[in-house]
Amino acid sequence: MPAPSTPTLRKENELPELVLFVIGSTRKNSEWYKGSLADVRGLTILSVAYPLFPVGPDSSGGAEQILSLLDQEIVRSGGRSLVIGATGSTVTGQLIATPTASGFMTDSAREDAHRQHRAALKKTLDQQPVDLIHFHGLDFDSYAPEADVPMLATLHLPLAWYPPSALARDNVRLVCVSQSQAAGTGLPVVPNGIDIGRFGTAARQDYLLWIGRICPEKGVHIALEVAHALDMHLLVAGPVHSFESHRNYFDQQVMPLLDERRRYLGPVAGEEKSRLIAGARCLLIPSLVAETSSLVAMEAITSGTPVIAFSNGALPEVVDHRKTGFIVNSQSEMAEAVMKVGTISPEVCRSTAMARFAASRMACDYFKLYSSLARSR
Repeated sequence: MPAPSTPTLRKENELPELVLFVIGSTRKNSEWYKGSLADVRGLTILSVAYPLFPVGPDSSGGAEQILSLLDQEIVRSGGRSLVIGATGSTVTGQLIATPTASGFMTDSAREDAHRQHRAALKKTLDQQPVDLIHFHGLDFDSYAPEADVPMLATLHLPLAWYPPSALARDNVRLVCVSQSQAAGTGLPVVPNGIDIGRFGTAARQDYLLWIGRICPEKGVHIALEVAHALDMHLLVAGPVHSFESHRNYFDQQVMPLLDERRRYLGPVAGEEKSRLIAGARCLLIPSLVAETSSLVAMEAITSGTPVIAFSNGALPEVVDHRKTGFIVNSQSEMAEAVMKVGTISPEVCRSTAMARFAASRMACDYFKLYSSLARSR
């Protein structure tokens, strides 16, 4: 989908210079946590992504980013990583590719994607020894095999979005990613993590920032309305996926609010994304759904950038109110909080991130589960 006909955001040299603070790679940071990444050594883990969207460190979806981080850590820790994911995925282990999305996401396209995933799973299990299968897709119940292999599914989205049959399977161990998501279920929780070594500081500039998938539940229009009310610059970055409802939302509720001071960049990744986050006055997350986690909030806090988020789902678990940002309950409160971000210390944000958000901590937690399930066969 083409970007709207708004003025060009910036030349490359107008982005703030990124300064990575020395915190070490996720591998080095693993010593901070109890448990051992060696729990996965010698195991073959088959990770199964949501069909149609590529996996990689710069994927637009949080589930795809988490799978990518675990794939990297499995290989680094002496395990063997197989990944079933869309063509175009970037993995450290071995990619078993299935078709990527093209055109609108219809029911028939999804059904075909499920068929392709089932075939890839069957072929892989027939040809290669696998110690554990780890699902990351909302639709895992549509292609999970009836196989004598331990299976684990991370529930990256609100539980109500999953079909009851998926949550009732007795041959797939379920894991949540936040306490609010798991409340009342008794399910184990492995909080998400990020590669904190990819994010650093930059000279603060006077723009607000929104980053994510552009769809109704993410509240992009609210961030734009806040920027208009404050007469401030806002940069909006992220993909518009090929769902009709997402494209209609962009055309009808986002584009009319774009102008010289509120601009859409399209998808961003890598150093460009890191520099945008590090240079922002603050990150706005006006989500209208019960978020199960927020990787972009973790990335902002790691960069010393305050986060202002609605009090939905796990956002209060990620953002420490008045310490790494503000948790608010309305659009007007979000606008008020923007004027208070100078009270948030970038140093406190970064130290908090290093203590809580490292991918190696997440990997340790998952690897304990992998080892327990695989070795109990």
